Amino acid sequence: MGSRSELLYFAWRNTKVRVGALILALFVILAIVGPLFARHDPNAYVGPPAHPPSREYWLGTTTFGQDVYSQFVHGLRATFIVGLLGGGIGTLLGVCIGLLAGYRGGMVDEILNMFTNIVLILPTLAVLIIIAAYLTVRGILVESLFIGCTAWPWAARAIRAQTFSLRAREFVDLARMSGRSSWKIMFYEIAPNMLSYLFMTFILQFGGAVLIAATLDFIGLGPTQGISLGLMMNNAVLWAALPLGMWWWLIPPGAAITAIVGALYVMNVGLDEVFNPKLREL
Repeated sequence: MGSRSELLYFAWRNTKVRVGALILALFVILAIVGPLFARHDPNAYVGPPAHPPSREYWLGTTTFGQDVYSQFVHGLRATFIVGLLGGGIGTLLGVCIGLLAGYRGGMVDEILNMFTNIVLILPTLAVLIIIAAYLTVRGILVESLFIGCTAWPWAARAIRAQTFSLRAREFVDLARMSGRSSWKIMFYEIAPNMLSYLFMTFILQFGGAVLIAATLDFIGLGPTQGISLGLMMNNAVLWAALPLGMWWWLIPPGAAITAIVGALYVMNVGLDEVFNPKLREL
């Protein structure tokens, strides 16, 4: 309990963690509460075309009279869903494969390491583009699954290396002598000793999932139904928002994606300083 309180104390004192967490919390609150204040359906034609921000339309309207604010807050929610699901799946696969390969070693390690290397050298974005292009109906869940299933190799390799160093410790030998199964040793003995590393891995997976989803959406291979920040940017570019002076259609989603991913990476650097006593801010 004391060590946990100590970590929280140093985490809050770390400027990078504090700034990143506050920015991320701001967007999380907006994604949760924002749609409650949206008076229009994000894809409905509700107002005059290309209307600038006003009291009635807080972020203006699109070329077709759609409410940009409604699209923004609903797209923000979709972005966090993809980040959580895609990042969660990628982290889970990386943890399971990395722990198994690092703990068992031998032939199991060689087979899993070969499989990891194969997936690692695949051009991930190209594979996602090909798969998405052949699906006539795509949703956020399908997109998250694709991202998670292709984003795990680097995490697996890193966790495998950590497991190699932990499996020779005395507490692992003691667990083996007590007759605990391999799965219990991996998930109840080894994994808890690298929780900080796993948490930072999830943050990076979250940010990566948001970026990949925004890329797919921006090139028109995102969800075929609904709205997302990447789709907003795709439509804004497609219909020449900036040349027409409609900055309110393109800049908010782009700035939000940049701020969210930037906040996650800044938090990750700060947490590295927190979990490593040698790097802590005094």
